[in-house]
Amino acid sequence: MKTKNHLLSFYSKVHSNPYLKILTVFIIFAGLISCSTSGTFQDGGQSSIPQFSEANRPDPDPRVGLEPGVFDAEETIWNLQKLSSTPPPIDFIGGVNSDLAFKGNYVIQGNFNGFMVWDISNPESPELVVDYLCPASQSDVSVYEDLLFVSGEGLEGRLDCGSQGVEETVSEERLRGIRIFDISDIRNPEYISNVQTCRGSHTHSVLKDPDDNENVYVYVSGSAMVRPEEELPGCSNLMPDEDPNSALFRIEVIQVPLDSPEEAAIVNSPRIFENLEEAPTHGLSQADIMEAENSGKYIGVVDGEKRIVSDRYVEQFLNNIVEERGGMGEPTAADSSELRGRISEMLQDVVAERDDETDGRGPNQCHDITLYPEIGLAGGACEGYGLLLDISDPVKPVRIDAVADSNFAYWHSATFNNDGSKVLFTDEWGGGTQPKCRVSDPMEWGANAIFTVEQDSMAFKSYFKIPAPQTSQENCVAHNGSLIPIPGRDIMVQSWYQGGINIFDWTDPENPIEIAFHDRGPLHPERSELGGSWSVYWYNGKIVNSEIARGLDIFELVPSDFLTENEIEAANTVELSYLNAQGQPRYEWPPTFVLMHAYLDQLERNREYDMEFINSIRQGLMEAEQADDVDKVYLLNQLARKLEIEANGSTKNGKARTLAKTMKSMSSSI
Repeated sequence: MKTKNHLLSFYSKVHSNPYLKILTVFIIFAGLISCSTSGTFQDGGQSSIPQFSEANRPDPDPRVGLEPGVFDAEETIWNLQKLSSTPPPIDFIGGVNSDLAFKGNYVIQGNFNGFMVWDISNPESPELVVDYLCPASQSDVSVYEDLLFVSGEGLEGRLDCGSQGVEETVSEERLRGIRIFDISDIRNPEYISNVQTCRGSHTHSVLKDPDDNENVYVYVSGSAMVRPEEELPGCSNLMPDEDPNSALFRIEVIQVPLDSPEEAAIVNSPRIFENLEEAPTHGLSQADIMEAENSGKYIGVVDGEKRIVSDRYVEQFLNNIVEERGGMGEPTAADSSELRGRISEMLQDVVAERDDETDGRGPNQCHDITLYPEIGLAGGACEGYGLLLDISDPVKPVRIDAVADSNFAYWHSATFNNDGSKVLFTDEWGGGTQPKCRVSDPMEWGANAIFTVEQDSMAFKSYFKIPAPQTSQENCVAHNGSLIPIPGRDIMVQSWYQGGINIFDWTDPENPIEIAFHDRGPLHPERSELGGSWSVYWYNGKIVNSEIARGLDIFELVPSDFLTENEIEAANTVELSYLNAQGQPRYEWPPTFVLMHAYLDQLERNREYDMEFINSIRQGLMEAEQADDVDKVYLLNQLARKLEIEANGSTKNGKARTLAKTMKSMSSSI
């Protein structure tokens, strides 16, 4: 190794003498060529990082057959470490834990009874610092700077956060929309304002426009019935061609001035669903039909397709039969028998009436919208469609593509990969309350659909669903998740209600692969009860799970055949000051040696170069890491040049070039 003075003298001579410069480049180039390969994995050492096809997987799957329980259910975990499980406080036990938002060292957890704030500075022992009672479904939560936004949609929510509910059909006390809290002192939230909407807020998404430092925007997705105009003037449930101000077929955009959030107001109600036709759907699964028949449910046939008739319609049909025969009181066994013979006919009338009302139109609401302002796009999960939106003007989102799929029952949420070249949609078949991961349920139903984004359009690539069957006592279907910032890969952690959580790699959009999971047994051994993971997100090195019935779980990644220690440590160099998964951030990795080692691990896993070449780069990195600054710059640039030359002879050169770019970036910052 040259000393710093020798290196400086050598650099000076090379730059002042063109012949020496040419000779030096030739010598280095010749040395690099001697290490060059054809770009395929060849003999030259045994790799310690297996390819996915060689990786170890648990067999049989330990998620099958777990013992039931609430706080004592049997658990299984693979390629994760659980740091803590914390039950909810007494006022929130029995409520439904919902979504999560993050600020600093705090997690805000929504609940149908209000929200909680946890200090997770010590993830092995989270501290509850706020339990704010303010009932309203779903209490979807988001943060920006000193503001907390909370959704309210149900009829029981009150403006004063009271727990007594609202009994009147029309009431000035009802809250359906967005609550706004000041959390400048997060341990003492202050309720400062609200924005009422015609359909309430089932979910919402916060958009910080990079070009607007004075406002933040909230996109509201309301999926409930339109409230009476007497309760909120201007609300109409007529079709848009009957009333251009209809509350149907639109979302709400709220502008929140950061200096005066109490002046937040709706500034636009864009009709992003216009001219969409009714989406194709699938019927019941064989498991649904068998369970309905065994439990005595009423099943009708409409257009050749079996349908389970809801209790509401069964009651209506029975009352009609009683009325037809001039009877009084409760329906008799004979009435029930007659209904079974006429159920298809009566159901057909209801479906025909509904079809007349919708006139073959597509969805009139979104369930959730994921905003990615750094790329100017949003993914709208809108019941029967997945939408791609242009949000370059945050007040006026514009639909630029829409996809439908007969395998999807309810488009629920969306997640982009980090560079925006792909988008993943989830299907909440069964509404999240039903078991949709049984052995006989199709893998394409209640799953994820992965698309590439190509010139403002979406192209379908594949489906992904947890591969472990769940019982009929476990509500299970695709739900909320987020990207994990593993550099150079598209990896996501996702909730599946009582299917637990899992992590999967969708870097190859046509071949997603599961790489980790955690699961519990059912809540109850004999009947279905609502529980499981509502949402799970990566945040600053931790994976935080909102468990509907059991509280808050915190996990961390551990090295495995699918993730190296370098990849995990590189992910953990990403630090966020806040996170709303529906306001997706762009992950950026600082140039570090662990990042370079992570990329090198991936080159080895993918077998893009032989081990002799990989080991030479790895050895060079270790030497550079131990060197002083001048030697470090020299070695990093030498390694970068070596990689670039090798990449020129390989068809798989992207990761090698990324590694070389990282080396140059670090050397230039020294």
